[in-house]
Amino acid sequence: MEIYSLHPVMTFTLTVSVERKTRIMFYKSLPPISKTYGTLCLLTTTAFQLGLLNVAHIALLYPFVFTRFQVWRLITNFFFLGKFSINFGIRLLMIARYGVQLEKGPFDRRPADFLWMMMFGALTLLVLSIIPIFESAFLGISLVFMLVYVWSREFPNANINIYGLVTLKAFYLPWAMLALDVIFGSPIIPDLLGIIAGHLYYFLTVLHPLSGGKNILKTPMWVRKVVSRWRIGAQQTWPTQTSRAQPQHAERNTGVAFRGRSYRLSE
Repeated sequence: MEIYSLHPVMTFTLTVSVERKTRIMFYKSLPPISKTYGTLCLLTTTAFQLGLLNVAHIALLYPFVFTRFQVWRLITNFFFLGKFSINFGIRLLMIARYGVQLEKGPFDRRPADFLWMMMFGALTLLVLSIIPIFESAFLGISLVFMLVYVWSREFPNANINIYGLVTLKAFYLPWAMLALDVIFGSPIIPDLLGIIAGHLYYFLTVLHPLSGGKNILKTPMWVRKVVSRWRIGAQQTWPTQTSRAQPQHAERNTGVAFRGRSYRLSE
């Protein structure tokens, strides 16, 4: 019986090929909106690092918006998360983890609602940035932090380990990250903006309806039509906006502060 062995070069090539296919499959498996936003952020920073893009041309500068009608700045500023660094990698991972888990969990088969959440968050951040104390040329970090905040409210009882030192409930994650920024001397305004925008969204869509109020932040029909026309993600054929804030499990008796939408991490 003859035994054949592969040449080391062939083995290495096969390993690289398998790893490449695995990465491609992982990328394709990501939900469309989080994937698109993360990809745009990565491409923007790559173009900046290669000297192909001057970020001054995409920064949020209201004088240029109102006097020179450079309205693209209202959108493009959300795509720059900073230059390549550890902080940039962490922010990109936040999109890949928290944004993806939101889109696959509470917003599963509801891409229009997820897109509307991000649009509402972006609009809120644009309004807040007019206030001098909150002025910022790039709001991408704040938008990512908004995703973290909403995720922490949707999965409040998930256990989070920070740097292998502290384990805490996901409900406290935004505040823990804010505290770390204070300790490390990083700007806290972007985080605060994200918390404000995220809480405003969660209050209007979940907490207020739970207390008997009306959901005044329903996803507009034109957003649903855009998502349907462009076939973004899997679609539900019935409206779910009115039922999002309704408790479905007895697990929610932990109090209002720890209420989610009955979705929990499977990890």
